[in-house]
Amino acid sequence: MEDRQTLTRFAWLSIATAVLTIGLKAAAYFLTGSVGLLSDALESGVNLVTAVFALIILTIAAQPPDEEHEYGHTKAEYFSGGFEGSLILIAALVIAVTAVQRLLQPQPLEQVGLGLIVSVLASVGNGLTALVLLRVGRQHNSLTLTANARHLLTDVWTSVGVIVGLLAVKLTGWQWLDPLLALLVALQIVRTGVGLLKTAVNGLMDTSLPAEEVNQVRAVLERYCSDEVQYHALRTRQSGAYRFVSVHVQVPGEWSVQRGHTLLEAIERDLRQAVAPVSVFTHLEPVDDPVSWEDISLHRPEPGTRNS
Repeated sequence: MEDRQTLTRFAWLSIATAVLTIGLKAAAYFLTGSVGLLSDALESGVNLVTAVFALIILTIAAQPPDEEHEYGHTKAEYFSGGFEGSLILIAALVIAVTAVQRLLQPQPLEQVGLGLIVSVLASVGNGLTALVLLRVGRQHNSLTLTANARHLLTDVWTSVGVIVGLLAVKLTGWQWLDPLLALLVALQIVRTGVGLLKTAVNGLMDTSLPAEEVNQVRAVLERYCSDEVQYHALRTRQSGAYRFVSVHVQVPGEWSVQRGHTLLEAIERDLRQAVAPVSVFTHLEPVDDPVSWEDISLHRPEPGTRNS
């Protein structure tokens, strides 16, 4: 858990970046009056709130298992993704309403050049922070940091769109391009928010591991399958950064306890190497006992088994 505790410093980096970019983008909005820049600043405000929440969640998720949470606290990271996704959708609604009002009542933009410079500086800061968070999030399999990074990258592309829109207004004089672009920004933000909510819900619903990792688990099990050894009732799930795998291994009834135990230890060792970090739960059964085939609650045959 010590490695997980160090992740909080990256949440502080996200907070600092959000504060800086809010100031820069708010300044750019007041200089230009651009509703596109206003939408950009509002999204950075969401970044700050979610960065603070991410710090809280990472602190909770880093706590070791206890008597009340024997599987640890890593699932708390899904609350961060859900919270961030919800705030993003609220921000998108505010942006859309503001953009429609500006479409109905156009206003000329001022000091576009200076506003663009300030916005570019904010985007560079966001981009650099996002790349750092994305690298660390993937390295430590942290949903919180990865979600934060993706949100920041979306913010960067949003800013790029706003900047292009402001340049178009400056070159063409078409004031309606600014609120129209803000509406497009709102749609992009909705897409990001829905994606984060979907990830959070799937995690809280104990969705199985990605297909690639399930295939890796099955590949390990298949290596041990033979005329004597089979398996079934394979189940997987992910909780934050950690994975859980359970499986029933069937062997001849005349095997000794020690021989069966040695086999399970070898299987668990290989699974931990294949999809680390993972908690593996194995159950040994006699293959020739009909009762061993009655506990497949998923009601589907697994590779390496026979039908009951």
